Amino acid sequence: MGQVRLYIDQPLGGGQEAGLDTAQAHYLGGVMRLGPGAEIEAFNGRDGGWSAQIVELGKRGGRIEAVAQVRPPLPPPDLWLMFAPIKKARTDFIVEKATELGCARILPVATEFTQAGRIARDRLQAHAVEAAEQCGGTHVPEVAELSPLTRVLDGWDEGRRILWADESRVGPAETLAGLPRGPWAILIGPEGGFSEAERTRLGGSGVVTPVSLGPRILRADTAACAAITLWQAALGDWGGSRMT
Repeated sequence: MGQVRLYIDQPLGGGQEAGLDTAQAHYLGGVMRLGPGAEIEAFNGRDGGWSAQIVELGKRGGRIEAVAQVRPPLPPPDLWLMFAPIKKARTDFIVEKATELGCARILPVATEFTQAGRIARDRLQAHAVEAAEQCGGTHVPEVAELSPLTRVLDGWDEGRRILWADESRVGPAETLAGLPRGPWAILIGPEGGFSEAERTRLGGSGVVTPVSLGPRILRADTAACAAITLWQAALGDWGGSRMT
């Protein structure tokens, strides 16, 4: 079994102590059967990964002490994922895989055909934390509250381009070669696709690039993974140089 990793939303540095909440203390002591003196890895999304020693565990919390940095900070490229929530388990999957694949921010959006009328943002944020803990990441993307797509587009920063996975463009997967580097967002629609009004607005925007994800119709959760992979391979940090 690999070393236990724990996200700590507190500063980490050599010899610096950080507090544990009740759930974290229970996880380390009650679930993982660790006690004072045991070593874990802690990260906070800013300072990289740190070996840390458990100082104290109790029913109401505990403390750890950071010892040495074992992973440098690995910030993701400036990529956001916008998606229309679907069934609970598949929405969880999207958040988990977006975290693992290197999205910096996750924005659930409500479209005209979105079936899920609400999300449990705190639960999805916890899924992002758990995904980062399990995959060795040092960054946890923020999961935003569910917002109408129209409102998100109304306030959009035109310095960030949008890669629109357009279900009507089923065919050979398109290359992203030649597209500019910089801040991007990927947009994945609901299971029923986008409405004509939404398609007209997206198609008329100068910051939106519609693309095909290949010759097959993909489920929304599969499409999210495919689109992130396509972007990362062409414009992200999977190549020889890191994009910031």
